[in-house]
Amino acid sequence: MPSSVSHPPQRPPGGPFDTRTMRYLLAVADWGSMTAAAEHLGVAQPALSQALRRLEADLGVRLFERSRRGAVLTGAGRAVIDDVRASLALAQSAEQRARAIAGGKTGRLHIGFVTHAVYEALPAALRLLHSEFAGTQVVLSEMSNADLLEALGEGRIDLAMLHTPVDLQGRVRQKLVRRDPLVAVLPADCPADADGRAALADVARLGLVWFPQAQLPALRAGIAQAFSRAGLEMRVVQEANRSLTVLSCVAAGIGASLLPQSATVLRHRGVRFAPLRDGERLPHFELSVLWQASGRPTIASQLADRL
Repeated sequence: MPSSVSHPPQRPPGGPFDTRTMRYLLAVADWGSMTAAAEHLGVAQPALSQALRRLEADLGVRLFERSRRGAVLTGAGRAVIDDVRASLALAQSAEQRARAIAGGKTGRLHIGFVTHAVYEALPAALRLLHSEFAGTQVVLSEMSNADLLEALGEGRIDLAMLHTPVDLQGRVRQKLVRRDPLVAVLPADCPADADGRAALADVARLGLVWFPQAQLPALRAGIAQAFSRAGLEMRVVQEANRSLTVLSCVAAGIGASLLPQSATVLRHRGVRFAPLRDGERLPHFELSVLWQASGRPTIASQLADRL
């Protein structure tokens, strides 16, 4: 007849200080009572007591002095409690980081942007990154429209904030985030009408300071068409590839320009902005975010969805 052998109950894998046991230990230390700790944790008191007795048996020391008044840490318990608290915090941080990485909410995000994104779109994106993607390392690069398309296609940036329409290549996703009417940008000494407005003829007379053909071809073509329909010639007297350079050229009296209404937040000495009384035929100045399509959520795709 086989002899009866008594085996001790098997404890869960993971060593004496697994995260569950650490939470139990800290709860009893903080609440000073098995009953109160069990209620706080939402577990049965016998299960909590058994887990802590098993921990004491594994360590070979008593961590608590138990009485009817509660449970008080022993000298050994006080010696380890700070280390246990720190270890649990590190374990929880690692768990949260792992889940964030798996969900595409942390990592590195390289944002490329045109100048006009800095007025509203870029600050909105940075606020979202700070509040919802706090572990993300953000890299910022200001570029021209053409350079942004190239950088996105080559994978050198993750998210592009640029002017559309553009010719999309590959599996690229796009979301329109702003659509502004164009306003006139005139030298400050250019006479103003009584209502503060300007006409396309004023811009045509001074000549246009505008972005190079390769930078915004669709928008440039739309402006040329609007001038033609108004019976005006669109003369580009100076090309400039940045908005601040455009403003500097206008301030120098080289010509006039057409920029999005959002650019009026700039206070550039020597220029004035004026709404157009006959600008209904002009195209709107669009700002969109573009990112590479992926089979899983990425920081870029999740950020774009929220903008």
